[in-house]
Order: sequence, then structure tokens, then C-alpha cells
Amino acid sequence: MNLDRLNELLARLPGISIAVVGDFFLDKYMVTDPALSEVSIETGLEARQVVQVRCSPGAAGTVTNNVSALGVGRIEAVGVIGSDGEGYELARGLRRTRVGCRRLRRSPSRFTPTYTKPMRLTPGGEVEMERLDIKNRRVLPAADVARVLTALRALTDPGSPERVDGIIVADQVEERNCGVVTDAVRGLLAEIGRAHPQIPILADSRVRIGEFEGVTVKPNHLEAAQACGDEPGEVADLAAAMAHGRTLAARAGRPVFVTLGKLGVAACTGDEAAHAPAPPVRGPIDICGAGDSVAAGIVAALCAGADPLEAAQFGNLCASVTIHKLGTTGTASPDELRRALTG
Repeated sequence: MNLDRLNELLARLPGISIAVVGDFFLDKYMVTDPALSEVSIETGLEARQVVQVRCSPGAAGTVTNNVSALGVGRIEAVGVIGSDGEGYELARGLRRTRVGCRRLRRSPSRFTPTYTKPMRLTPGGEVEMERLDIKNRRVLPAADVARVLTALRALTDPGSPERVDGIIVADQVEERNCGVVTDAVRGLLAEIGRAHPQIPILADSRVRIGEFEGVTVKPNHLEAAQACGDEPGEVADLAAAMAHGRTLAARAGRPVFVTLGKLGVAACTGDEAAHAPAPPVRGPIDICGAGDSVAAGIVAALCAGADPLEAAQFGNLCASVTIHKLGTTGTASPDELRRALTG
């Protein structure tokens, strides 16, 4: 990809719309100062003193952060969160990044999934301590599932003014049917994918990538091998990843993107596969959130008219920017992508 083609794709992003469907988490950082610690009179235990609280959207919210930073014109969140303070903070964070929350259901029977991350101030900066996780471990109620299904139909109906150009599915929760991407949601996505092949739909899943049908999937090389029933190798192998990607693409009738870490991305169809090498790494990196930036970049590029290889190259550029942002789940702006491409 050259700079002219990159600029052409970037120029189209303000005119497109993308829905992100899945598990929206709140990342809540609580910074404690050891110099201010007290001893609790009641328990005799240390009472850590919080001097700063930072909240930001995580999981599917990391995907919307990346889509927003790219300059996509309209972004819709589809999911279920709780009617609690964490849900308020999450929705506020999403709106700050231009994400529409009308399809983000607030359910009184659910927690807002939250990663609470206590941080300790040190002379060298903040150090993360033991994380506290708030997750839903009960099956998503039928009424909440129905709301998600209704939202997906409205956002993909050719006659609907709400229709989006692309969809990213963020399946974060490992317990079956306890997150937003239930069996029923996955089934409807397959129907939509087959009925509307012109809409890019990309799914990213922690443990069920092999169960998605009729849509594009973005496994890493380990997940691709497992989805094909093979024993994955510890080290990414380009030829094997391409073979697995072609198999998955033939099943889905859609392109498949296999991420290979420092090797980049394999863009596969049922007939062929192409390799998009990762840009060179310069100095220390932090890979947290790299997969989300790749997903955001791939779908944004496909919606802008890129072919699969160009989309893989675009996703690589996004990840190359974000991994060089240390200590944060970074995003990539259009200007940062231009600089990453030109060196």
C-alpha cells in the first residue's frame, strides 16, 4: 500500500458507519499512594488511599475507541450493560468517543462488566496490583437477547435509515451464553452474513472462533489451527496459517484474516491467501489491545473499498501504531498511520 492509496481510504472513513456488537467492559483504574496508607481501626488491615480514578471503555469498547480514532463517521454500540454506576461511566466514556448508545441496553438484572485495576504509585511510575473483575456468570436473559437480535436486524435491514456499512463482533466472555454474543446472536449473524454478503462482518472471539458461520473471522494462528481441528504449533508458521485461513474462508464464504504477531496478517479467501507483513518494530512495545486495533482497521478499510490484502495492510498499520504506545491501550489516528507507512 502506498501513501496515495492510504489517503484515499482514510478520506472515505468519515462517510461510513460501523456497529460494534458484543461485550462492553469498563476499565477502571484506581491509583493508590503508599505514602498516604492508613491502618483501619476496625480491622487492623492496611487501608490504601486512592488519589486518582480513571475510567475508559474496554473489551468491545476498545474496538470502538479504535474505530473512533480512525475518523469513522458513525459508530453504534450494540450490547447489554447494567443499570449501575459502572454502566453510567461506561456509557459516558463511549459518548466521549462519538459512539451511539441507543442500542446499548441497560438491564437491571446485569452487572456492567468491569476490570478494576488498582495501581500503586512508585518513583518510577504506576505499578498494577491484583485486578478485581466484575462479570456476569448467569445466562443472558431472553429479553436482553431479544433486544440484541432486534438491534442487529434494524442495523442491517436494507430499507432501514439505521443501516450500517460494517459490523465488528467482540465476543469477550468465555462462559457460554453469559455474554452478549449468545448462540442465538451468533446464529442471526450467520443469517445476516449470508443474506447480505456486501456488508463486512468480522468476528473476534476468545474461545469460540470456530463456531461463527457466514461471517469473516479474525483468529490468531493458534485459534485458526484449533478451528480446523489441527494441533497448533507454538510458533506462528505462515504456510500453515494460510492453509487454515483458506479452510475457514471456504467454510464461511467470506475472507478470513489470520493474525501472526510479528509476522503480520494472512488475508485468505477460499482460493488463495496473501501475506501482509507487519511494519518493523522500533524500540519497546506493548501488545495490549493490538488485536482490537487490527479488527477496527480491517473493517474500516473494507467498508472504504479496500480488498482483503489492503485491509490486512491497513490493520497492520493500526497495530504498529498502538503497540508502540506503552502502558496504555492505544489507538491510531490517520496522521499516525501516514507516519507509520512512510517511516
